[in-house]
Amino acid sequence: MTTKRIIPCLDVKNGRVVKGVNFEGLNDVSSPVELAKYYSDNGADELVFYDITASFEQRKLFSDILCEVASTIFIPLTVGGGINTVDDFDRVLKCGADKVSVNSGAIRNPNLVYEAAKLYGDQCVVLSVDVKRVDGVFRVFAKGGRENTGMEAIEWIKKCVGNGAGEIVVNSIDTDGVKKGFDLEMLDAVCNAVSVPVIASGGAGNKQHFTELFKTLPKVDAGLAASIFHFGEVDIIDLKKELNQNGICMRL
Repeated sequence: MTTKRIIPCLDVKNGRVVKGVNFEGLNDVSSPVELAKYYSDNGADELVFYDITASFEQRKLFSDILCEVASTIFIPLTVGGGINTVDDFDRVLKCGADKVSVNSGAIRNPNLVYEAAKLYGDQCVVLSVDVKRVDGVFRVFAKGGRENTGMEAIEWIKKCVGNGAGEIVVNSIDTDGVKKGFDLEMLDAVCNAVSVPVIASGGAGNKQHFTELFKTLPKVDAGLAASIFHFGEVDIIDLKKELNQNGICMRL
């Protein structure tokens, strides 16, 4: 039985962790370095660090904070935000990232996934996709969920996996921060389209939502969340114990 993963997400803006609802109304939460250490010490399987305004502001990711975060934790670290070239991959990996997440950069340059996978291996390239329903169709959004690309999400994801993306983070804008459960319909469509690991993001509000996720969609590899962990609503170790009790294999 495949061990599932629980992954907290640090959305970083101006050097601070923030969180909003449906990608809007961002509120200050904490220092990314302090929060990263807490999660590393308290049961998280991996950590995701997104510089959420780097692409929109057309700048490079905050390297100094990233280096500090990477040196503080002892779990795998995925980093994204402002990743537009293979040089950005190189810089972020040298800062201590284990995997690099690309979103808007791949939309601007569809060859980026292929080039990065060839240089660093598929396992290093994570495709992060911000998806929202538009007239009943899953559409890809860019620049932190601000811009509708018009691309159909499932076909885009399949293309990027074909080019070497080794993992997919599916961010549902419709359920982000709402805390009413993961977007199971969207995740099911992605899982049925690709054979690489799929990480569910957006919508977790309680422990039961993770149980529902893994029971309903056994192909999903990991559940990612932010505010419920940041604000102490769900303790990761307690969550993993409950999932284990429900027959979902976790690393304790």
